[in-house]
Amino acid sequence: MLAIADIVEANFDELAMLDSMDMGAPITRTQANRDQVVGTLRYFAGVTTSLHGETMSNSLPGEFVSYTTKEPVGVVGAITAWNGPIGATVCKMAPVLATGCTMVLKVSEESPLSALRLGEMLLEAGIPDGVVNIVPGKGETAGARLAEHSDVDKVAFTGSSFTGQRIVRASAGNLKRVSLELGGKSPNIVFSDANLDAAVAGASAAIFANSGQMCTAGSRLFVQRDIYEEFTQRLAAFSQKLKVGDSLDPRTQLGPLVSEQQLERVVDYLNIGRKEGARALTGGERLTEGALAKGYFVPPTIFSGVKEDMRIVQEEIFGPVVVAIPFDGVEDVARMANATPFGLGSGVWTSDITKAHILSRTIRAGSVWINCYNAKDPAVPYGGFKMSGYGRELGLQHVEEYLNVKAVWIKVS
Repeated sequence: MLAIADIVEANFDELAMLDSMDMGAPITRTQANRDQVVGTLRYFAGVTTSLHGETMSNSLPGEFVSYTTKEPVGVVGAITAWNGPIGATVCKMAPVLATGCTMVLKVSEESPLSALRLGEMLLEAGIPDGVVNIVPGKGETAGARLAEHSDVDKVAFTGSSFTGQRIVRASAGNLKRVSLELGGKSPNIVFSDANLDAAVAGASAAIFANSGQMCTAGSRLFVQRDIYEEFTQRLAAFSQKLKVGDSLDPRTQLGPLVSEQQLERVVDYLNIGRKEGARALTGGERLTEGALAKGYFVPPTIFSGVKEDMRIVQEEIFGPVVVAIPFDGVEDVARMANATPFGLGSGVWTSDITKAHILSRTIRAGSVWINCYNAKDPAVPYGGFKMSGYGRELGLQHVEEYLNVKAVWIKVS
């Protein structure tokens, strides 16, 4: 695993270029994933030396020794999404290798190139044939077959909540273990006592990074009422300065959406928002002029005048679209933050530690970022509540997803 990390680090610019060409993320963003990707490989390489069972005392008559061992689950079917290809591939693969499992990786048909190149690097690092098997293909064929196959012992899936439900149903044939990292409609909460300069930049990055194509995107922005107008205007002005363009241009901050299908989905939600009565403070329509005319470009879009029951508030758009909602106090915003079926990420911007602690306990989400957003580290677990899935990735909890615990009893007299 350390050899893999060295090879990936030495060739990361190539992997970043493949991701930018494949799914449109700005090259500066894909290159910035270097430390996270390489760090994940090295973190789980270290974990391999700390896997152990326990020795227990017991109360049965006579003398017994009992202990547990941890064994690989077996064959893992991993299915990744298209929005962060090399990061998602390594996140799925590293704990599989650390625990001694084998893997069939179904990469997204939208962005398979970096995973295929990584496969060549694995062979160069000395990973035996058949330990990691990379299979491009569509979800309804290759993905579905993995989910139902009786020789697959576990499925690790990242994608939509709808597809996650289908995988759970398909897994029932042999009761395979399943972990799911699914969609989100994450709340990002700004109090009037926050550092507004930091909150404006943070709220922009929370939704517009990767053109909003992130499960954790802060797509519901709650702003305390007494600063609502000021903050949304500042956010609109900040976002209008973001450069939209060619993903291989180092100056680009928002690249194109991944596909024509995704473009149609996002534009449809823009139209739905207007029909529901929302008002676009900035953006709101596909970019169709000049060099952007033939691409899948949508500018940063901020909707105000929204109501909680609107589709653009409740449904995951997966594009650079945020809805801004005013709130009055902690109880008010806590209720609204939890008022969706999802629970993946969340953010709180405040200088009041009491508010931060209250909301970190109250918000039903797998991650709560205080005065930051989307911070990640290989040692910190990540996952969702409710319709955002179950199981955890990264951290020691991720390793446990790929291990079975066996109890051993020995009667010594």
